[in-house]
Amino acid sequence: MIPLMKNAFYKEKQTTRALAEFIAGSPKLSMGEQCEAFEIAFAEFQNCSDCVLYNSGGSANLALIQAIMNLGYLQPGDAVGFSALTWATNVMPLIQLGLIAVPLDVAVDTLNVMQKDIVGRQEKIPLKAVFLTNVLGFSGDLPAIKSYCDEQNILVLEDNCEALGTVLPEGRTGNFGSASSFSFFVAHHMSSIEGGALCTDNGDLAAMLRMVRANGWDRNLTEEQQKRLRKSYKITDEFRDKYTFYDLGYNLRPTEITGFLGLNQLAILPENIDIRGKLYQELESAMLLNENFMRIDHSHIKTISPFSFPVICKDQELARQYMDVFKAAEVEIRPIISGNIQNQPFYKKHVKETYDTPGTDFIDRNGFYFGIYPELSEEDLATIKECFLK
Repeated sequence: MIPLMKNAFYKEKQTTRALAEFIAGSPKLSMGEQCEAFEIAFAEFQNCSDCVLYNSGGSANLALIQAIMNLGYLQPGDAVGFSALTWATNVMPLIQLGLIAVPLDVAVDTLNVMQKDIVGRQEKIPLKAVFLTNVLGFSGDLPAIKSYCDEQNILVLEDNCEALGTVLPEGRTGNFGSASSFSFFVAHHMSSIEGGALCTDNGDLAAMLRMVRANGWDRNLTEEQQKRLRKSYKITDEFRDKYTFYDLGYNLRPTEITGFLGLNQLAILPENIDIRGKLYQELESAMLLNENFMRIDHSHIKTISPFSFPVICKDQELARQYMDVFKAAEVEIRPIISGNIQNQPFYKKHVKETYDTPGTDFIDRNGFYFGIYPELSEEDLATIKECFLK
């Protein structure tokens, strides 16, 4: 079988050996120096000011929405647009924290929300923010989205969990809004088993993200930030200052294992991304020999860092046919993320209003994906190409 991912880590043997040695020699495994070192290194890779590490990508999404509300950037009852083709943990925090979740349709040829989709929705319901998912390593027209949202005073957030390493001529995906989330779960571009992060250039938001991560206290802020915060709240008791909780938060802290693995995988991430991109190009060339499939438009993307390989058929009958072909060849396939999130039971239970999202519906009915990663063998590639040509 060709699974979605063969190994827990890229270069797994050397990684697991290094991990075993690290654990055996570490007196402390709760959040500390390894996590801090990773945050610095990942911020440099992403070309942003701050990275805050979490115990999962889902936790990062929750912390992001909570931090934004703590700072007053959003208020309960504000409408937030989100990619209808997304993962549940992008939407659940909006619902849980009292915001109005408004699905944004995606374009079939890019898999992503485009500026026109936001404009169309904004004309019907005023949006205070949009939370965009960069689907499977691709993106929408992010520069145009940023420009429009800046004009309309709409806060832009990115879920870049599936597009780590993707680059547009204007910059890396994840850097077109106020903050972006990342996941380091197994089968993502880089794995720390569990783990996630948030990146931002907003210093106030970065400080709040660290507070939200750890129960709302200030222990992980800089000394200057602590002094400023304590002064504003008139906290002068040195006995109690470390046990003062300033705002709403959770315990979403990672462990040193997360930080260590993150540093390990980050060092070989460029090589991983390069291989993924070349594999995508090779397989895409084979797929486009068959007119039953649709081409994903990535002409606006400089470097594709694919999370997986999307297959979009031209109709539902073809989709059923090719799903059977891939299954018969023992190539593991999945729906495109979660399909149209409006069809999920939790969403129907908690959100009463539905919106037309024809592009998302088309992808949901006619699409699936399979894994793409450096461990794919020549035999694996030959098997997949044969599936495309049937």
